[in-house]
Amino acid sequence: MKTVKTQEELLTGLTTEATVNELQEYFKEILELRGFNNQTAKDKMLLLTEEIGELAKALRKEDHSLTIDRTRIGNYQAIESEIADVGIVLISLCNVLNINLFESIIEKEKKNIERKWS
Repeated sequence: MKTVKTQEELLTGLTTEATVNELQEYFKEILELRGFNNQTAKDKMLLLTEEIGELAKALRKEDHSLTIDRTRIGNYQAIESEIADVGIVLISLCNVLNINLFESIIEKEKKNIERKWS
């Protein structure tokens, strides 16, 4: 019988040396515990788009050459937090689609190496 770990136990199992595959497995387990395991690829893509928008807002908050509603500036999260959200949702999208993110990155980089960059 499989023992169900808590969110805290799963998090403490990660180290700064965690691999992409370990992160992918972590988020598979965590999102199941949180009740998000029934979301579709479409759900994840909409969430990813939303998180990318929030990252853009956080970047605008830091770039004083861009206009932003300064009365709401406290509502925008730090760039690091928003980048983390984008990564979490991207990994969870990969999980829904049964895509190994590490392998996909390696295969794409093999193609990118052959391209001519100007």
